[in-house]
Amino acid sequence: MTETTSQPGQTTTSTAPDLRDTALAAEHEALGASFTDFGGWRMPLKYTSELTEHHAVRQSAGLFDLSHMGEIRVAGPDAAAYLNTALVGNFAKVRIGKAKYSLICREDGGILDDLIGYRITEDEYLIVPNASNRETVFAAMEERAAGFDVEVWDESEAISLIAVQGPQAQNIVSSLVRMDETTIVENLPYYAADTVTIGGEEILLARTGYTGEDGFEMFLRDDKAGALWRALLSGGEDFGLTPCGLACRDSLRLEAGMPLYGNELSTERTSFEAGLPVVALSKEEDFVGRAALEQAKEEGRGKTTGQRLVGLTGLGRRAGRGGHPVLATAGDRAGQPVGEVTSGQPSPTLGHPIAMAYVDVEFSEPGTRLDIDVRGKGQPFEVVQLPFYRRER
Repeated sequence: MTETTSQPGQTTTSTAPDLRDTALAAEHEALGASFTDFGGWRMPLKYTSELTEHHAVRQSAGLFDLSHMGEIRVAGPDAAAYLNTALVGNFAKVRIGKAKYSLICREDGGILDDLIGYRITEDEYLIVPNASNRETVFAAMEERAAGFDVEVWDESEAISLIAVQGPQAQNIVSSLVRMDETTIVENLPYYAADTVTIGGEEILLARTGYTGEDGFEMFLRDDKAGALWRALLSGGEDFGLTPCGLACRDSLRLEAGMPLYGNELSTERTSFEAGLPVVALSKEEDFVGRAALEQAKEEGRGKTTGQRLVGLTGLGRRAGRGGHPVLATAGDRAGQPVGEVTSGQPSPTLGHPIAMAYVDVEFSEPGTRLDIDVRGKGQPFEVVQLPFYRRER
């Protein structure tokens, strides 16, 4: 799944006036969560420890509150054609009940946000942008709707989003839906969505996530979120379900090689540099940013020119962090900066440091040895193919 624009910061013990709470704030407090400012929201950072919660997701299942994410509804006869103009992907080809990862770009090809779109009916879609980009995305989508027979509205204030991620996710959700709906859960493909009922409440259930594990994301009304959260905790107890905060979510998505807006993605980068094959240049619509992206592709941006997002695996014990310079280790540029880390930390699953970084394309081939400058001392890393971690199917 997509995420907000900043990594988890310092914990907070009270609600600052400018921070917003989700409908589940009381549930988090009752569980003893420590909180953090994340994209303007007071979100649970962790309940016990980051490592415990990280391993719970990899080994059993984790429960996440993602209600800070945005929900933008698009409906009308021109919905597909409109989205094909507003976003870079081909949403006309998305079947009902399926989802698509895409980008919304500026005219210059820079990325305003990454998002997921669900096709609910023939003429209706649900678009899920990142929390801190929601207003920017909604304003851009409203502006781009001119001339189309379509309605675009932001329903984020009324919708909560809860996720169950991990090897036991299917068993947990199946145990809570109506008996005649268990096959819906079991047969739901990845990047697809359907409606199920839990505790008498209708829920949009999507098989999507941002952890590298199997899992589900559930959209429902704010006033029903607390009951679902408690039902999941109770029903998931025998399956090892653990409430999880954003700290482990960041380490999980990094292991899975999933980009975070504000780190790997920004208005200064294009999809080609980020290695995201999501731009549908074959569609007929003149979508926003098309000309710039066509030129970037022709120039070989991210392939033969400029920089490319790569994975770096540590050969030592010290981890690189976002903003640390990446240095060449051989040739004419040995010791010189050739890129910068966007995200990095020790991998709880793999047991060694990992990082994502933008590096000059000539240093982006797997097997290339590079250093990350950590407080003035070069630490050895090697370029590897993303993701770092891939679950067993």
